[in-house]
Amino acid sequence: MHILLTTGLTVFGQFISWAELIGQICALTVVLLAQRRTLWTWPVQIAATVLLVAVYASAHLGGLAARNVLILLISIYGWWAWQHNRDAVYGIAVRRSTWPERGLLAGIMVFGTLGFAWLLNALNASWAPLPDAWIFVGTAVAFFAQGRGLVEFWLVWLLVDAVGVPLQITGHLYFSAAIYVVFAALVIYGWIGWARSARVQREAPQAISEAPAR
Repeated sequence: MHILLTTGLTVFGQFISWAELIGQICALTVVLLAQRRTLWTWPVQIAATVLLVAVYASAHLGGLAARNVLILLISIYGWWAWQHNRDAVYGIAVRRSTWPERGLLAGIMVFGTLGFAWLLNALNASWAPLPDAWIFVGTAVAFFAQGRGLVEFWLVWLLVDAVGVPLQITGHLYFSAAIYVVFAALVIYGWIGWARSARVQREAPQAISEAPAR
């Protein structure tokens, strides 16, 4: 892993390690795979997390490093969940979250961010504990909701990107910041696609039940 962190290429005067380059390309690929609701989403995500843990730890962004450890664990859950949440016609079943689910996720995001920011600050593990903590907690919530097939996970990703871009620019991870901008565009596209699929899957049983008997 050390050689992947210390070697790489220079783009517009900025050094990009092979670990960062390959890890972020894998992470970008995950968004494309998630849009298509394929099981390959999760093993590619696992590969990305292994590389990015090393990248963020070397940049002294403890929250982002810890985030990828958590993503690894959630990715294992997501892989299992998608294997057991398949529809013969529509593939991976997706839906909009209920209001109680939204309230629970929002509570976790708010209080989780505050609590983790306090921990990062106490451990001196990050020079930007609050945004670093939000990216950690928001990412965890987004991946958990993705594993559950909830359309709103795309919205959480947008909020993560909104903080992640300026944070990584400040941390001189310019390539990663650029990837986050691309993420945002793909997330909007994925949100539209999942919302459409959720509507079709919700309306199909209703249409069948309302069809006149023959």
